[in-house]
Amino acid sequence: MKNYIKTYSKLPGLFLLLLFIVSGAIFQACTKDTVVGGGTPTVIYIRITDPLKSDSLITHAFMGKNVAIMGENLQNVTEVWFNDQSAKLNTSFITSTNIIVTIPNVIPETVTNEIKLVMRDKTEFTYPFGVDVPAPLISSMLCEYVKEGETAVLQGNFFINDPSAPLKVFFPGNIEGVVLSVSLNEVKVKVPAGVGSGPMVVKSIYGSSRSTFYFRDDRNIFLNFDELTSSGSWRSGTTRKDASSLDRNYVMLKGELGDNAGAEDYSGGGFVCELWSDANGRPEKNFFTGSPADYLLKFEANVKAWSGAYLNICWGPWKSSVGPYQNQLYWSDMNARGLWRPWEGTSTGSFKTDGWITVTIPMADMKYNKSFGSMTFDASKAGSMTLWMKGPAATKGGTCKMEVYFDNFRIVPKK
Repeated sequence: MKNYIKTYSKLPGLFLLLLFIVSGAIFQACTKDTVVGGGTPTVIYIRITDPLKSDSLITHAFMGKNVAIMGENLQNVTEVWFNDQSAKLNTSFITSTNIIVTIPNVIPETVTNEIKLVMRDKTEFTYPFGVDVPAPLISSMLCEYVKEGETAVLQGNFFINDPSAPLKVFFPGNIEGVVLSVSLNEVKVKVPAGVGSGPMVVKSIYGSSRSTFYFRDDRNIFLNFDELTSSGSWRSGTTRKDASSLDRNYVMLKGELGDNAGAEDYSGGGFVCELWSDANGRPEKNFFTGSPADYLLKFEANVKAWSGAYLNICWGPWKSSVGPYQNQLYWSDMNARGLWRPWEGTSTGSFKTDGWITVTIPMADMKYNKSFGSMTFDASKAGSMTLWMKGPAATKGGTCKMEVYFDNFRIVPKK
């Protein structure tokens, strides 16, 4: 990410001395010349808080950044305003010669390009300073797979729909979508025709940004239940294609489990989907190479009901159809596993979605053993995968109930 604070670096000492002498004339008092209990407040300059760059003066900075207001007789300041936004003050960071403060992370409605200091006796002083608004920050999509004509939801920050420069969203191929609604943290946009796979671009009055994720991400998919199936294993899962489909086939895990139970039966849908890559006829290789810290596991999920049980994401080598692997990917600690448990910690102890969502789990979070304790992930054994539902239940001694659909498992770079 680019540096959001623009600086004047390494100013000559003589210039700083002259700036110190004349700065009092710049600082303005609105009503009084002095403040009760101190001398005349004076701002000499504003700098960034990095000690190694203490001589770098700034005239403006981005929202959310820490700055140091340097001057004299500042001990009686009780309020600091950037434009029309009040900053939170910590009295531990206020002395007679400096105030360390964070610029409010709120876009101002009235832009004065000034800092306003309010003293204990309500005297106000101003000093010229600009607050910059970042370009849009695109962090994720509610679902990365959205059909033509349907609504895609982008999530992030600094989505500004200025009347003079309306916010725009561009899909892969530089195809502009119709923006339906905008809030600071969310954009809803209609997916146009002719869109392929690739990054998204959002443009506002303050600049444009490209997403690190891909729309309709087709990179390194290893399980989509269409061309890339889980057939060949003992428990390939219940595959369906119906009105709930995201893109042709998906797999369903559905049923009821006792508290902390791990079942293998398929009553009403089943709890297991195993991909043994050798038995499926896949080329002999891992799903990814390199450090797990650099990769993300992504998949789409549609949760109709889920009130308990963890989704265990278990890993094994390419050749998992023979002992000692097979279903031991789940029952034993053949490798560290990941967990998805979105119902845990909710007020209802349950979780469901309004349609399909994209789930992102860092590969660095593949760190649990079969008892959910800590274990080191072996990246050399990541050529097969098992999905297995297992307790505990949302309520101790209760029953785990779930109906969850999955599609498009892939491991992609973080950036």
